[in-house]
Amino acid sequence: MTDKKSHEKLLKSVFTALFAALIAVTGFISIPLPGSPVPIVLQNMMPVLAAALLGGVQGAGAAGLFLLAGMLGLPVFAGGRGGMAIILGPTGGFLIGYFLAAAAAGFYIGKPSAEHKTALHRIILGTLLGFAFIYIPGIAQFIKVTGKGFIEALSLACIPFLPGDGLKAVLTVVLAVKLRPVIARYLYKDTDLGA
Repeated sequence: MTDKKSHEKLLKSVFTALFAALIAVTGFISIPLPGSPVPIVLQNMMPVLAAALLGGVQGAGAAGLFLLAGMLGLPVFAGGRGGMAIILGPTGGFLIGYFLAAAAAGFYIGKPSAEHKTALHRIILGTLLGFAFIYIPGIAQFIKVTGKGFIEALSLACIPFLPGDGLKAVLTVVLAVKLRPVIARYLYKDTDLGA
């Protein structure tokens, strides 16, 4: 019994580290948007996907591990950058939002279960909640650091990104529906549906 628990704990740690690495790797694809310091990235989808696939604890753990690596100076943030200056800069709120998004979406959707299928509407709402939790601290810090007004901040750091993030949300839902049963077989063999 102890060996089984140790094995499951090790697998959870491996999946958490794997998703932290996926969040980091997707940051290397960064497209500057003219007139905005906020780049177009695939990276902001990954914390929400981690949450949808792993649940709140493991998803937030992956995002937290990613943030810790970046704060320590490893080049894991968009464009291969790292350090506290990025966290404290105009885009840092979006990065903090990664952790909040993973926790909120993961706890709302819940961890996957091999015995119970998660309702599609729950995955959709959780995914949208996750993206909202990236934007809220992101816009707030953007306003604070740049001194821009709310409407200007939305036009520079939110509205241009909504179509792409809509597509990322759809992709997140599709992947979550397909992969949650697979993840459940490896990580969550019990019937406890908590996050």
